[in-house]
Amino acid sequence: MFANVPLTSLRSFESAARLGSFKAAAAELSVTASAVSHQIKSLESKLGVLLFHRQAKGVELTPPGFNLYNETHQYFSNLSSSLDQLRPRVDSKVLTVTTTHAFTALWLIPRIGDFYRHYPDIKVNIITSNVLIDLHRNSTIDLGIRGLFQQEASTYQLHLMDEYFKVYMPYHRNPSEDTHRQLINVRWEPRAQGPFDWPTWCKAAGHEDWLEHAILREYDDEHYAVQAAISGYGMVLASNVLTAEYVAKGTLSPYKPEIKLPGARYVAACIPGRERHLPVKRFLDWLVHEASRHVNE
Repeated sequence: MFANVPLTSLRSFESAARLGSFKAAAAELSVTASAVSHQIKSLESKLGVLLFHRQAKGVELTPPGFNLYNETHQYFSNLSSSLDQLRPRVDSKVLTVTTTHAFTALWLIPRIGDFYRHYPDIKVNIITSNVLIDLHRNSTIDLGIRGLFQQEASTYQLHLMDEYFKVYMPYHRNPSEDTHRQLINVRWEPRAQGPFDWPTWCKAAGHEDWLEHAILREYDDEHYAVQAAISGYGMVLASNVLTAEYVAKGTLSPYKPEIKLPGARYVAACIPGRERHLPVKRFLDWLVHEASRHVNE
């Protein structure tokens, strides 16, 4: 129905008519003046009428051009207003962040009080999900904190920290005292990359015999696995990022810390350009500062 409507030519015409200049229209549309002239000549040819009187100091609308300008200006104004209503309202004092359940509970929440102390006027809404949210499709999300195994070209990304998997146990516990070791394991989703599992770690550490008599305790989320280790239910193979707070406090102790399996790269990601939005910029700066202080290697 609208396939033959020359929208590009009409946009060039509306800009030139409103500004009274092909050159000014070109600057507004980020094209050349000759491109604007070409679009308008094409429109005049399609309509069979002259839309502008070309003059040395600019252009002047003809009567048919004036009538068309009134219609196109109203059309583009209405369209722009409709698009604005569809966009989520940007509150300069509200920041919406998405990340996983485990990162929220084990890393972000223990530290976010420091952000509020520095920026008490910014409210942070945290949306937890283990499903990767498409930031381009959901514009209500300002920032995503993710553990990535490969580069995502479509988003702005700020590197925060590198992840390693090591074995942790309740502080002061001697694993040699355990005849049947309780090993806490996470049931990773198929998309998770590794390997960061007990067989790989035991082989690297020279403890293949552990698996013969071990009691395996399994959980479907890293948060639960770490909490189980803190509660004394066994040794956990876990992320250095997510255990950093508990190692710093002495709640968990690394066992053979030199044995570590590579994990993900933690990044803060957003739609390109949004990193310049003041609340996002402040939160990014704070994340980088915290990440540099609170990761046990």
